[in-house]
Amino acid sequence: MPVSPKQPSANPQVSLLPSTDAKRHCRALMKKLDKFGRINLSSEALQDSRLSTAPLFGDARGQMFGILLCKVEKSGRDFKAGQSSPPPEPVILKAFSGQFNGLWEAPGWAPPLLDAGVFRNAVLHADPPIKKLTAEINNLSRDNPQGGSQLLTGLIEKRRLLSQRHMNEIHRMYRIHSFSGEETDLFSLFADRSGIPAGTGDCCAPKLLNLAIQLGLQPISLAEFYWGRENRSGTKQHGYFYPPCSDKCGPVLPFMLQGTEFTGAEID
Repeated sequence: MPVSPKQPSANPQVSLLPSTDAKRHCRALMKKLDKFGRINLSSEALQDSRLSTAPLFGDARGQMFGILLCKVEKSGRDFKAGQSSPPPEPVILKAFSGQFNGLWEAPGWAPPLLDAGVFRNAVLHADPPIKKLTAEINNLSRDNPQGGSQLLTGLIEKRRLLSQRHMNEIHRMYRIHSFSGEETDLFSLFADRSGIPAGTGDCCAPKLLNLAIQLGLQPISLAEFYWGRENRSGTKQHGYFYPPCSDKCGPVLPFMLQGTEFTGAEID
């Protein structure tokens, strides 16, 4: 059932530093990315050029990748009758941040927190009127370079409200689950905050935890690394590990981690 969450009492502050076991699997993933130059690592057939990692080293720059190791609960449906303990090998989930070369989903990778088809339809519906207003604003701005036109001011405000309504609609598409069984969306989760940073909900950690929850798994180790040309601000370098970001993931992860003992405390 969807809920309107209050600030979660469990895990009020989350600092999921890269864990040792997950870092080991990340290094193995790095070797594969370096060797094959693509992210569709499970199949040699039907290669899709959009899954190439080459753009990450060009103008598009790099992005974050992550791995979450999980264990299966004893009561899980995949266990054989009479089995008294979980399998020794952890379940390995992997994710990339945001879209990969315009793709929301790729085989073997954690899906986004929204329905990509619904998102595309919403964008197709919302973009034309916003672009039309932008064109009208640009035309009026050329005719009134000093600004101050009442009509121009009205159009700018109309576009702002339309864009805000569209973003609110998108934020409601993000379905965020917790290990305690609750569900919310980005719009509700950030209701008491001044705004929602761009890209919130698209980072590796929320994707990985959401998938683990949906599969009935318990997280045991998480690590994220940056792959590709350094970002424009120079804060992320190729092949380095980084914790989940504080501005986008900080408000989301405490809600998701309610109902689990996972803290990411096992670090180097």
